[in-house]
Amino acid sequence: MKRITLLIAAILILGTTGQKAFAQYYFYDANSYNNPVMFELGASAGAMNCLTDIGGKKGLGKKFTKDMNLGNTQINGSIYLMATYKEAFSLRIEGTFGTVKSYDSILVNEKLTTQGRYQRNLNFKSKISEVAVIGEFHPLFTFVDWSLRDDRDPPRLSPYLAFGVGYFSFNPQAKSRRGDWIDLQPLSTEGQGFIEYPERKPYKLSQMNLIFGGGVRYELSPTFNLRAEFLYRKLSTDYLDDVSTKYIDNALFQNYYSGQQLQDAVDMASNQRTNTDPNNSYIFRKSENGIRGNPKNNDAYFTFNVKIGFTFGRESVR
Repeated sequence: MKRITLLIAAILILGTTGQKAFAQYYFYDANSYNNPVMFELGASAGAMNCLTDIGGKKGLGKKFTKDMNLGNTQINGSIYLMATYKEAFSLRIEGTFGTVKSYDSILVNEKLTTQGRYQRNLNFKSKISEVAVIGEFHPLFTFVDWSLRDDRDPPRLSPYLAFGVGYFSFNPQAKSRRGDWIDLQPLSTEGQGFIEYPERKPYKLSQMNLIFGGGVRYELSPTFNLRAEFLYRKLSTDYLDDVSTKYIDNALFQNYYSGQQLQDAVDMASNQRTNTDPNNSYIFRKSENGIRGNPKNNDAYFTFNVKIGFTFGRESVR
């Protein structure tokens, strides 16, 4: 929280300094003009989805959005504060909140082609909380100085690219046969932290991510603007859904857990469908060292949001 407060203070100080350092301005329209540095406060709502080892589409899954299943789309929202220099470069701090989920049973119509993902029948959901610093690059305002153009007004529509870094928290849960939701990370479903699997380390529930994307901004008025924006988060973890590598020997759980926690660990680590292939011919198997997930591709999540922003720093002509 201290870092966030310091960052917001830095943006405000830089903006104030920028306004004093640059005396130039240009007209936004006949009734108002822009200062070199302006600010924006806004909020957004939209869709959130994820790419993980669970669910997806037919076959063993493909990279990026080729394995995206729209049926897993959830709602997200955000709030942000932004400083913009000459409408060409922006820096914002944004808090995003939403949910991701996926489940193998969504593949019921393709169950004969999933090579065991449908029979594995795993599921998960997780709340996402993210704080990010994101920069925007607006080409139409970077390469054209509209303050020198008397023949036409600056464009109201501006496409942009966005890049940033975020810090997000998650907590994968799975629905048990009892119908309640169980936290998966404490159960070490793939032996994370077990001495029998020294290479499998427990994963942290708060991590950094990299953000890439873009959007388009439209000026509704001198005070308000509207944006449509897509942002993709590249993660350094494959455990957003608690699934990454191979099954372990379920007998090992009794060395670490007891009672209901032991039963939950065994259940959540195993296939969740009993009517599996009697010949056990599919690639995802219950047996130790059978494939449970694909550790070669880290998980990801992404958002498509509509944003409404309130601009201040634009002044009226007197």
